[in-house]
Amino acid sequence: MTSRWLIFFSVFPLWAATVTGRVELRDSRDPAVRNHGDYSGVVLSLTALQGAPAQHSSATHFTILQKNKSFSPHVLAIPVGSIVDFPNADPIFHNAFSSYSGQVFDIGLYPPGSTRSVRFTRAGVVRVFCNIHSSMSAMIAVLATPYFAITRRDGSFEIPDVAAGEYDLSVLHERATEKALEALGRKVTVGHEGLTLPPIVISEAGYLPIPHKNKYGHDYPPESDGHLTYPRNKK
Repeated sequence: MTSRWLIFFSVFPLWAATVTGRVELRDSRDPAVRNHGDYSGVVLSLTALQGAPAQHSSATHFTILQKNKSFSPHVLAIPVGSIVDFPNADPIFHNAFSSYSGQVFDIGLYPPGSTRSVRFTRAGVVRVFCNIHSSMSAMIAVLATPYFAITRRDGSFEIPDVAAGEYDLSVLHERATEKALEALGRKVTVGHEGLTLPPIVISEAGYLPIPHKNKYGHDYPPESDGHLTYPRNKK
Protein backbone atom coordinates (compact mmCIF):
# COMPACT_ATOMS: atom_id res chain seq x y z
CA MET A 1 0.00 0.00 0.00
CA THR A 2 2.83 2.39 0.90
CA SER A 3 4.56 1.89 -2.43
CA ARG A 4 1.28 2.58 -4.27
CA TRP A 5 0.90 5.93 -2.51
CA LEU A 6 4.51 6.87 -3.23
CA ILE A 7 3.96 6.20 -6.92
CA PHE A 8 0.75 8.24 -6.88
CA PHE A 9 2.39 11.28 -5.34
CA SER A 10 5.43 11.09 -7.65
CA VAL A 11 3.11 11.56 -10.63
CA PHE A 12 0.56 13.93 -9.02
CA PRO A 13 2.35 16.18 -6.47
CA LEU A 14 0.65 16.63 -3.12
CA TRP A 15 1.25 20.37 -3.31
CA ALA A 16 0.29 22.01 -6.61
CA ALA A 17 -0.11 25.76 -6.99
CA THR A 18 -1.11 28.28 -9.66
CA VAL A 19 1.25 30.85 -11.19
CA THR A 20 -0.55 33.97 -12.44
CA GLY A 21 0.43 37.24 -14.04
CA ARG A 22 -0.17 39.72 -16.82
CA VAL A 23 1.71 40.69 -19.97
CA GLU A 24 1.62 44.09 -21.68
CA LEU A 25 2.79 44.69 -25.26
CA ARG A 26 4.40 48.01 -26.15
CA ASP A 27 5.85 49.71 -29.25
CA SER A 28 3.61 47.60 -31.47
CA ARG A 29 2.63 48.26 -35.08
CA ASP A 30 -0.08 45.62 -34.98
CA PRO A 31 -3.56 47.22 -35.27
CA ALA A 32 -5.09 44.72 -32.82
CA VAL A 33 -2.59 45.82 -30.16
CA ARG A 34 -2.60 49.56 -30.92
CA ASN A 35 -6.35 49.98 -31.38
CA HIS A 36 -7.85 47.28 -29.18
CA GLY A 37 -5.23 46.47 -26.52
CA ASP A 38 -5.09 42.84 -27.61
CA TYR A 39 -2.22 41.24 -25.68
CA SER A 40 -3.08 37.64 -26.52
CA GLY A 41 -0.76 35.01 -27.98
CA VAL A 42 2.26 35.28 -25.65
CA VAL A 43 3.52 31.89 -24.42
CA LEU A 44 4.96 31.61 -20.90
CA SER A 45 6.54 28.41 -19.61
CA LEU A 46 8.24 27.14 -16.48
CA THR A 47 11.13 24.68 -16.62
CA ALA A 48 11.90 22.89 -13.35
CA LEU A 49 15.25 23.45 -11.66
CA GLN A 50 16.69 21.66 -8.64
CA GLY A 51 14.08 21.28 -5.92
CA ALA A 52 11.02 21.03 -8.17
CA PRO A 53 9.62 17.53 -8.65
CA ALA A 54 9.91 16.18 -12.18
CA GLN A 55 6.62 15.63 -13.94
CA HIS A 56 5.98 14.19 -17.38
CA SER A 57 4.12 16.23 -19.99
CA SER A 58 0.70 14.95 -20.94
CA ALA A 59 0.98 14.62 -24.71
CA THR A 60 -2.36 14.58 -26.45
CA HIS A 61 -4.30 15.82 -29.50
CA PHE A 62 -4.67 19.49 -30.40
CA THR A 63 -6.36 21.18 -33.35
CA ILE A 64 -5.48 24.07 -35.66
CA LEU A 65 -8.54 24.75 -37.80
CA GLN A 66 -8.21 26.09 -41.34
CA LYS A 67 -11.22 28.29 -42.02
CA ASN A 68 -11.76 31.56 -43.91
CA LYS A 69 -8.18 31.17 -45.15
CA SER A 70 -6.82 31.44 -41.61
CA PHE A 71 -5.24 29.13 -39.03
CA SER A 72 -7.11 29.11 -35.71
CA PRO A 73 -5.70 29.41 -33.15
CA HIS A 74 -2.86 31.50 -34.54
CA VAL A 75 -0.64 30.57 -31.55
CA LEU A 76 -0.67 27.11 -30.00
CA ALA A 77 1.43 25.70 -27.12
CA ILE A 78 1.74 21.92 -26.75
CA PRO A 79 3.86 19.36 -24.86
CA VAL A 80 6.49 17.39 -26.76
CA GLY A 81 4.99 14.27 -28.34
CA SER A 82 1.59 15.78 -29.00
CA ILE A 83 -0.36 15.40 -32.25
CA VAL A 84 -1.86 18.42 -34.00
CA ASP A 85 -4.78 17.93 -36.39
CA PHE A 86 -5.19 20.36 -39.29
CA PRO A 87 -8.84 20.04 -40.44
CA ASN A 88 -9.80 21.91 -43.61
CA ALA A 89 -13.15 23.68 -43.07
CA ASP A 90 -12.85 25.87 -46.19
CA PRO A 91 -14.42 25.15 -49.60
CA ILE A 92 -10.91 25.17 -51.10
CA PHE A 93 -7.75 23.09 -50.89
CA HIS A 94 -5.02 23.78 -48.31
CA ASN A 95 -1.44 22.59 -47.78
CA ALA A 96 -0.02 23.28 -44.30
CA PHE A 97 3.77 23.05 -44.06
CA SER A 98 6.80 24.27 -42.13
CA SER A 99 10.31 24.62 -43.49
CA TYR A 100 11.72 26.74 -40.67
CA SER A 101 13.60 25.75 -37.53
CA GLY A 102 11.57 23.62 -35.18
CA GLN A 103 10.06 20.64 -36.97
CA VAL A 104 10.00 20.51 -40.75
CA PHE A 105 6.84 18.95 -42.19
CA ASP A 106 4.62 19.03 -45.28
CA ILE A 107 1.18 17.42 -45.10
CA GLY A 108 0.45 17.93 -48.79
CA LEU A 109 -2.51 19.30 -50.68
CA TYR A 110 -5.86 18.09 -49.32
CA PRO A 111 -9.51 18.86 -50.06
CA PRO A 112 -12.33 20.53 -48.12
CA GLY A 113 -13.82 18.47 -45.30
CA SER A 114 -10.68 16.39 -44.74
CA THR A 115 -7.90 16.59 -42.18
CA ARG A 116 -4.22 15.75 -41.78
CA SER A 117 -2.15 15.33 -38.61
CA VAL A 118 1.43 15.85 -37.45
CA ARG A 119 3.17 14.53 -34.30
CA PHE A 120 5.70 16.98 -32.83
CA THR A 121 8.59 15.08 -31.29
CA ARG A 122 11.06 17.75 -30.16
CA ALA A 123 10.95 21.06 -28.35
CA GLY A 124 11.13 24.23 -30.40
CA VAL A 125 9.17 26.89 -32.26
CA VAL A 126 7.37 25.74 -35.41
CA ARG A 127 6.25 28.36 -37.96
CA VAL A 128 3.33 27.04 -40.00
CA PHE A 129 2.22 28.31 -43.42
CA CYS A 130 -0.07 27.27 -46.26
CA ASN A 131 1.57 26.55 -49.59
CA ILE A 132 -1.47 27.96 -51.41
CA HIS A 133 -2.31 31.08 -49.40
CA SER A 134 0.60 33.34 -48.44
CA SER A 135 -1.45 35.23 -45.83
CA MET A 136 -1.99 32.13 -43.67
CA SER A 137 0.41 31.63 -40.77
CA ALA A 138 0.52 30.10 -37.30
CA MET A 139 3.07 29.43 -34.57
CA ILE A 140 3.34 26.25 -32.50
CA ALA A 141 5.45 26.29 -29.33
CA VAL A 142 6.47 22.69 -28.60
CA LEU A 143 7.52 22.56 -24.93
CA ALA A 144 9.43 20.03 -22.84
CA THR A 145 7.47 20.98 -19.72
CA PRO A 146 3.87 20.54 -18.54
CA TYR A 147 3.83 24.05 -17.09
CA PHE A 148 2.82 26.67 -19.65
CA ALA A 149 0.08 29.12 -20.63
CA ILE A 150 -0.91 31.53 -23.42
CA THR A 151 -2.05 35.05 -22.59
CA ARG A 152 -5.67 36.12 -23.02
CA ARG A 153 -6.69 39.32 -24.83
CA ASP A 154 -6.18 41.37 -21.65
CA GLY A 155 -2.70 39.89 -21.20
CA SER A 156 -3.60 37.79 -18.18
CA PHE A 157 -2.44 34.19 -17.84
CA GLU A 158 -2.41 31.37 -15.32
CA ILE A 159 -0.30 28.23 -15.16
CA PRO A 160 -2.14 25.66 -13.01
CA ASP A 161 -1.00 22.60 -11.04
CA VAL A 162 2.62 23.74 -10.62
CA ALA A 163 4.63 21.75 -8.08
CA ALA A 164 6.42 23.86 -5.45
CA GLY A 165 10.06 24.51 -6.33
CA GLU A 166 12.51 26.55 -8.41
CA TYR A 167 11.87 27.27 -12.10
CA ASP A 168 13.21 29.09 -15.12
CA LEU A 169 10.53 31.34 -16.60
CA SER A 170 10.66 31.72 -20.40
CA VAL A 171 8.62 34.10 -22.57
CA LEU A 172 7.87 33.58 -26.26
CA HIS A 173 6.25 36.19 -28.50
CA GLU A 174 6.38 36.13 -32.28
CA ARG A 175 6.66 39.91 -32.66
CA ALA A 176 9.57 40.47 -30.26
CA THR A 177 13.26 40.11 -30.90
CA GLU A 178 15.20 37.19 -29.43
CA LYS A 179 17.28 39.64 -27.39
CA ALA A 180 14.17 41.24 -25.87
CA LEU A 181 12.73 37.86 -24.90
CA GLU A 182 15.99 36.61 -23.39
CA ALA A 183 16.04 39.70 -21.14
CA LEU A 184 12.61 38.73 -19.77
CA GLY A 185 13.72 35.26 -18.64
CA ARG A 186 14.20 34.82 -14.92
CA LYS A 187 14.32 32.31 -12.08
CA VAL A 188 11.19 32.11 -9.94
CA THR A 189 10.25 30.28 -6.75
CA VAL A 190 6.81 28.71 -6.55
CA GLY A 191 5.52 28.06 -3.05
CA HIS A 192 2.61 25.91 -1.92
CA GLU A 193 0.42 29.02 -1.90
CA GLY A 194 1.18 29.82 -5.56
CA LEU A 195 2.84 32.84 -7.14
CA THR A 196 1.67 36.09 -8.72
CA LEU A 197 4.34 37.51 -11.00
CA PRO A 198 4.89 41.25 -11.42
CA PRO A 199 3.70 42.70 -14.77
CA ILE A 200 5.76 41.56 -17.76
CA VAL A 201 6.28 44.26 -20.41
CA ILE A 202 7.30 43.12 -23.89
CA SER A 203 8.53 45.68 -26.42
CA GLU A 204 7.92 44.94 -30.09
CA ALA A 205 10.44 47.63 -31.11
CA GLY A 206 13.02 46.24 -33.50
CA TYR A 207 10.76 43.49 -34.81
CA LEU A 208 10.85 43.24 -38.60
CA PRO A 209 8.46 40.81 -40.32
CA ILE A 210 10.21 38.72 -42.96
CA PRO A 211 8.17 37.60 -46.00
CA HIS A 212 8.17 33.84 -46.34
CA LYS A 213 8.43 31.68 -49.45
CA ASN A 214 6.30 28.71 -50.40
CA LYS A 215 7.44 25.19 -49.57
CA TYR A 216 9.65 25.10 -52.67
CA GLY A 217 11.47 28.29 -51.70
CA HIS A 218 9.71 30.33 -54.41
CA ASP A 219 7.56 33.44 -54.30
CA TYR A 220 3.83 32.81 -54.09
CA PRO A 221 1.85 33.11 -57.35
CA PRO A 222 -1.28 35.30 -57.32
CA GLU A 223 -4.21 33.64 -55.56
CA SER A 224 -7.39 32.85 -57.48
CA ASP A 225 -10.47 33.03 -55.25
CA GLY A 226 -12.78 32.00 -58.04
CA HIS A 227 -11.61 28.37 -58.05
CA LEU A 228 -12.46 25.70 -55.52
CA THR A 229 -9.33 23.71 -56.28
CA TYR A 230 -5.75 24.70 -56.87
CA PRO A 231 -3.02 23.03 -58.95
CA ARG A 232 0.09 21.80 -57.24
CA ASN A 233 3.04 24.19 -57.33
CA LYS A 234 5.82 22.99 -59.55
CA LYS A 235 9.43 22.93 -58.51
